[in-house]
Amino acid sequence: MVIGVPREIKKDEARVAITPEGARAARIHGHEVLIEASAGIGSGITDEEYKSAGAKVMRTAAEVWKTADMVVKVKEPLTEEFEFLRSNLILFTYLHLAAVRDITEMLIAKGTTSIGYETIELDDGSLPLLVPMSEIAGRLAVQVGSWALEAPNGGSGILLSGVSGVAPANVLILGAGTAGQNAIRIAAGMGANVVVVDINPNKLRYIDDIYRGGLTTLIGNAANIEAELAKADLVIGAVLLTGAKAPKLIKREHLKTMRPGSVLVDVSIDQGGIAETSRPTTHTDPVYVIDGVVHYCVANMPGAVPRTSTAALTNVTLPYLLSIADHGPIEAAKRDPALARGFNTYKGALTHPGVAEAFDLPLSELPLE
Repeated sequence: MVIGVPREIKKDEARVAITPEGARAARIHGHEVLIEASAGIGSGITDEEYKSAGAKVMRTAAEVWKTADMVVKVKEPLTEEFEFLRSNLILFTYLHLAAVRDITEMLIAKGTTSIGYETIELDDGSLPLLVPMSEIAGRLAVQVGSWALEAPNGGSGILLSGVSGVAPANVLILGAGTAGQNAIRIAAGMGANVVVVDINPNKLRYIDDIYRGGLTTLIGNAANIEAELAKADLVIGAVLLTGAKAPKLIKREHLKTMRPGSVLVDVSIDQGGIAETSRPTTHTDPVYVIDGVVHYCVANMPGAVPRTSTAALTNVTLPYLLSIADHGPIEAAKRDPALARGFNTYKGALTHPGVAEAFDLPLSELPLE
């Protein structure tokens, strides 16, 4: 199989979908790897390193897209890349289709087989290809939230940790999954007053046990969320519904009850965000203010640390990539139910229930028999 890796064109996205080590592994498996020139520069990887690993460096993205049997990316295809989608192409990348109808419809119309990193799901419900990026995003959420709280950045001017004789900031974390737990780790480590809200009592028990009463856990309901929003200096939205849109837990009217200069970091923005007022931003223009609340809604947060993110991402994507390349998409899906759950579209059919529900579109079964 010919595996193509174009350079990411999403604004401020410097990650790359394969490392030289991954390219070498694919070559050992008998596959050809095409890399667009300079695709790895943002992650500290040179074209020469790819060449040494046996990959071919191509001059343009068009050459990569048009020649490859499978295109491997980091982010969803953008409008400029729609022309390259086709019926005999496999697209393996983060898709987050439930938040973007136009990409969903284009993949269906073009007949492209698309597999989303974020929808590959193990039997226990965990998302192995989303975990490393959620870890990074959760940790970054506290880091960027602390920055946004500084007065020059529009925040209330409160130090997350406080100092002797001065109380620390109140941090509200909505969601206790991978991103939420990593945000907890950093916020608690910095000495903030942390409140965690989740609908799963088992997760809350686990967090209580780990932190031995050093933070507050609350069950996720409207009353608890409203009460805590009014006290919070920093709110981190870290709710994920696999393949579906994030629930709108923060309504527009809630902003008026929040402290002036408080900050919302919406990690869930890739899936539409947890606030009615959330909209995607970029690393170069990350924040905006509504009703006195600073919103940080960067849609590719791990892209801020591409060297770490590329290494962490490709560690987990490579085994699935090799399986698809070795066996073809359907046979690979037959061998691995987790991979089968990752299919979003297949030859013009929509195959993921969360995406179908988000847009009220017909759902088709993946032909595994």
